[in-house]
Amino acid sequence: MNMGMNTGMGTAPFRVGLIGYGLAGSVFHAPLIAATDGLTLDTVVTANPERQRQAVAEHPQARTVATAEALLDRAADLDLVVIASPNRTHVPLARAALEAGLPVVVDKPLAATAAEAEELAALAEERGLLLSAFQNRRWDNDFRTVAKLVGGGTLGKVQRFESRFERWRPRPKGGWRESGDPAEIGGILYDLGSHLVDQALTLFGPAVTVYAESDVRRAGAEADDDTFIAIGHASGVRSHLWMSATAAQLGPRFRLLGDTAGYVKYGLDPQEGALREGLRPGSAASWGVEAESSWGRLGAGESPLTGGGEPVPTLPGDYPAYYAAIAEALRTGGLPPVTAREAAAALRVLEAAKTSAAEARTVTLNG
Repeated sequence: MNMGMNTGMGTAPFRVGLIGYGLAGSVFHAPLIAATDGLTLDTVVTANPERQRQAVAEHPQARTVATAEALLDRAADLDLVVIASPNRTHVPLARAALEAGLPVVVDKPLAATAAEAEELAALAEERGLLLSAFQNRRWDNDFRTVAKLVGGGTLGKVQRFESRFERWRPRPKGGWRESGDPAEIGGILYDLGSHLVDQALTLFGPAVTVYAESDVRRAGAEADDDTFIAIGHASGVRSHLWMSATAAQLGPRFRLLGDTAGYVKYGLDPQEGALREGLRPGSAASWGVEAESSWGRLGAGESPLTGGGEPVPTLPGDYPAYYAAIAEALRTGGLPPVTAREAAAALRVLEAAKTSAAEARTVTLNG
């Protein structure tokens, strides 16, 4: 793969241009890029003067520009573009960066449709450029633990995978994420569902059938805020995925049922909270580590809430691993940690879920 002008040899790090400095750019991408050996945050794109000041204060080595065009005019001085701007801009900006000869990381969702994602993947492959979707929650502490249990056969043959991202936000916050305009690609299906579906496919392989229920519950809301997806995998596993902004009581983050044991885990990975508070990877040896009281439980025949099963130490969360793998892929020309084709497969499920909910039927996926 073409890695840009900088070969990454010696001490020179890959120079990163970051488009967008809202929640995704300022809380996730910029801190993780800055914490990664072999990467340096060179330029931040934001037209908001307050965010420009924030970016320079938090990353003094970086410059700011107001437009993506100004960034891409300096394509020869960069080695990677990261797109953390609103969803509707992901495809046009990714296409422009690839056409400028730059490898690209795009915050999820990569696109609105699988077809668009496939087109971007084909363009990247044609140009010999890296293209990756930022699916950071593959490196959540609980998901890493689940993957270890599944991979080790601890549960026996997994029959059902239950996964939830539930919140209690009874009043809409507004903004493009909650817009009903299809062009904005808002709603909870594409926001949280992008993570839930990616995790399910990563664990259990391709989807064959998709059934979904999707509602707009809150007064004044425009986009879906309470959605459920059931996936039938080719492997025989059934995934049940819940995403909601209206959950007055939160369910378990994960419940896996196998033919010899089950695993139940409550609570959320601590990394997002730490990043929001201004903590940074490398600032403490305990990055991504949760308290023993939050560990999930493994067992059979009894509820974990009444003492059933045994506590399972949760592996540390490791968001820094994503950008470390991006840096390695840029150095070696290997595959990124999340490929555009994988993102397209997840989008195919999200599209099927939209169809299923709208038409009250199960959708069968081809291929």
